[in-house]
Formats: sequence, structure tokens, C-alpha cells
Amino acid sequence: MRKVTVFGGAKPQPGDVAYQEAYNLGNLLAKAGWSVLTGGYIGTMEAVSRGASEAGGHVIGVTCDEIEKWRPMAPNRWVKEEWRFPSLNERMQKLIDGCDAAIALPGGVGTLAEIVMMWNQLIIAAITPRPLVIIGLNWKRVFDQLLDSQGIYIPEKDQKWLCFVNDIQSAVQGVEKIWSKIEGC
Repeated sequence: MRKVTVFGGAKPQPGDVAYQEAYNLGNLLAKAGWSVLTGGYIGTMEAVSRGASEAGGHVIGVTCDEIEKWRPMAPNRWVKEEWRFPSLNERMQKLIDGCDAAIALPGGVGTLAEIVMMWNQLIIAAITPRPLVIIGLNWKRVFDQLLDSQGIYIPEKDQKWLCFVNDIQSAVQGVEKIWSKIEGC
């Protein structure tokens, strides 16, 4: 079964627009036949897990001891399968290695680190080509600023790995479109 990792922030709560969007994303991905991998805890991770689970999809939570030591909690109740690691670095790497595609929702430093780590691994061919779809105008602004100020270090061929979209429907369509091109190679 195809697996998609969804990166995103821990802040959204039930009732928030961001939580509902993440829920809807999980639901759409499950209906499109994707298993979802998330960080397994709260916020958008919980919402995606819940949306996918309630649509009959398989949910994998990639968790780690370091996070639970820092913020005591257990995986959210919609996680059907847990992949547990000692460190945040190992967790992040498994979220990247374990997927056939990735989607990034709005988030903070952790989400940014996940996007950049995956992007860099795509650039240096440390992982096989796969879609990296980033949702939202704010992420686009962040990366435009990076390219404006540091673009001399980031050739255009390396920028091609980032696919920016405005909404969750476009993200699912983008993953499907890019995946079919890669799979057909």
C-alpha cells in the first residue's frame, strides 16, 4: 500500500480551522488509497490520523522517546500502527524513509526541519524521487524569502523538488499526479 507522510504542527485543536483542514486531508488521502504516516501525537498529526481512520484508512504514528520525555503524552487514539524510535532524528528520518510521498501542512520549526531535511535528501539522491507537496501561501513566502536571500546557493534544478499548493484538494491531486509520473519512470 502506498504511504504518504504528513508533516504539520502540534498546535491546532479540535474546532480550529487548521485542525479541520488536516482532518479533511487525512480523509481524502485514505479515500484515495493512501496509508498515512504522521508524527503520531496532537494537533495536525491527530487530525490527519483521525480523518484517515474514520475514512477506513491505515494510520501509522511515528513516535519517539525524546518527544515524550519533553512533553509527556501517548500516541493519539487513531494510530493503528506505531513505529517508535529513541530519538527525534531517527523519527524524522523514518517519516521520510517510510513514505512514497510527503505533504506538509502549516507548522513551526519541526515542520520546517522535516521539509528541509527531505528536500535536501531528494537533492543529493539519498532517497528515491518522491513527491514533496507543501500547502499554503505562508510556506511559499518562507521559501521565496530563502531563495531571494540565499538563491545563489540553491540552483534551479534543486528547487524543482518543492511543489507548492494552496489547499488540501490540490495537495492530494499533486501527490497523485507526481506519483504517477515517478511510478511510470
